[in-house]
Amino acid sequence: MVLPDADVSTVLVRPCDPKFGDYQTNALMSLAKARKLNPRQLATDVVAKLDVSALCEKVEIAGAGFLNFRLLPAAFAQTINAAACGKHLFFDRAAAPRTIVIDFSSPNVAKPMHVGHIRSTGIGDALQRTLRLLGHQVISDNHIGDWGTQFGKLLLGWKSGITGFKNTNEDLRLKFEPLLKEDPIAALEWLYKVINSACDGQPAVLEEAKAELVKLQAGDAENVSIWKEMTALSQKQFDTIYGRLGVKFDQALGESFYNPWLGQVVTGLLARGIARESEGAVGVFSDGSMPPKEDPFLVSRDGEWVADPALVRKSDGGFNYMTTDLATIDYRLKTWSPTEIVYVVDDRQSPHFKKLFLTFARWKQDDAKKVKLVHVGFGKILGEDGKPFKTRSGDTVKLGDLLDEAQERAFALVKSKQLERPEAERVPENLWPEIARVVGIGSVKYADLLPNRQSDYIFNWDKMLAFNGNTAPYLQYAYARIQSIFRKAETSNIEHRTSNIELKAAEEIALARHLLNFGITLEAVADEYRPNYLCNYLYELAGKFTSFYENCPVLKADDEATRASRLGLCALTARVLKQGLETLGIETVEQM
Repeated sequence: MVLPDADVSTVLVRPCDPKFGDYQTNALMSLAKARKLNPRQLATDVVAKLDVSALCEKVEIAGAGFLNFRLLPAAFAQTINAAACGKHLFFDRAAAPRTIVIDFSSPNVAKPMHVGHIRSTGIGDALQRTLRLLGHQVISDNHIGDWGTQFGKLLLGWKSGITGFKNTNEDLRLKFEPLLKEDPIAALEWLYKVINSACDGQPAVLEEAKAELVKLQAGDAENVSIWKEMTALSQKQFDTIYGRLGVKFDQALGESFYNPWLGQVVTGLLARGIARESEGAVGVFSDGSMPPKEDPFLVSRDGEWVADPALVRKSDGGFNYMTTDLATIDYRLKTWSPTEIVYVVDDRQSPHFKKLFLTFARWKQDDAKKVKLVHVGFGKILGEDGKPFKTRSGDTVKLGDLLDEAQERAFALVKSKQLERPEAERVPENLWPEIARVVGIGSVKYADLLPNRQSDYIFNWDKMLAFNGNTAPYLQYAYARIQSIFRKAETSNIEHRTSNIELKAAEEIALARHLLNFGITLEAVADEYRPNYLCNYLYELAGKFTSFYENCPVLKADDEATRASRLGLCALTARVLKQGLETLGIETVEQM
């Protein structure tokens, strides 16, 4: 064995440019560098002991230490035919499954879900689907914002009917109560804006709101009852949106769930000397173990590094997000014993998570060694003007309204496409609304998953609903197109299981080689938390299928064996497309 101390999990073999082979690894170069070895010599030593003769031709060493692998035709055909028979779909379930908690979406009670929630929700859902597909134990937890200072203002408004404020000249209850029946979330949003405005102009009103919050936190029966009603009304909205998006959670433990333990968190941090009092508040400060530029507890001001603590208790005795998040990690470890906790939250929260992870490591040193804490950040959704995506009036785009518009636009598109066809070739009209739903919502989700998640992207209806290019409609149509082949073949067995696929034409070989990379792509998505890898893989798969279909007659093949073989390739492609889109949380239809 060469380098018995090496961590084999870092030795990744990935698809490569066909001129070099089928697969390639550059892992030996980093291993050699870490040990001050000659990478080319290390590659030579590894190849001398590496026996992959049953699968590959002679392994080639290239450049400074790349290893190139080219599959033997027999091994290649064996793998394709095993998949065609239904023995696998080019991926294996994990031999050693991990337990992973994924925290994503996290809307706020009494506020409508907005366009920004599509990012955390879509990325988080794609990751949980990928990890489950690969056999890992996943606990998805929607950490709902159901506790905090905004509830004092909401409670004051709810109970008073917003009467008696100096900046109002009418009984605004006359507007609030009908709106509450018609659209509860819009009513609560409006209520908060009115009370917040009153608090800004009238200190006495602000004090009343604070008093209502204190009563809530102390367990006042009336305030708790109203708070529960607000939460229930919000949950109905959440359930409706998640139902449309096809997103499910194992848990939905809001911030309020952890309230009983927040005091214990602060006491524990103080007792261990991790936190200390400062100006009446309690915070976690730098321990001096990191260079100032890397230390999230320090910030540069006027050429000096000054403290930027993580507050865990405010001067008025209230707690912060940091306190709740520390209690949340502690609870998750005690309850589910995960090896990994993943937070899908936008990149602007990166400083918070750096402080959170470091604070937890100092607070619970033994537990921190057992779990990997990961912040999966993402960028913003921008409008055509390059600014954050808003409505024409400048308001935040509500997610429900966005999904409605997506379906309306998709229906108009589906209708126009169908009317362009001869009547005999059209999809039955009663199916158009369902196709529009699948295409519309799929388009929004796919457009969000396609970019590098850490990049901002511009929201563009025309691009995301296009039937060409790297879009959901293009991939959904590719799947439906294959289904039409089987309808024409007059077989209902869409999977067309066979064990006799023969790869002769260059386009058949190219398509089959790409199918082999499905599992590797899924592993890359899971390892790097990047669903865009799967988007790009599926887009390339659809392109290679098009090339195959245009150059290799299927239903009119020269002989029955070739026809059956090519139908087998069609079936495999359909299965991978469907599974891949499903893993991204995107539905397919049989006809388009």
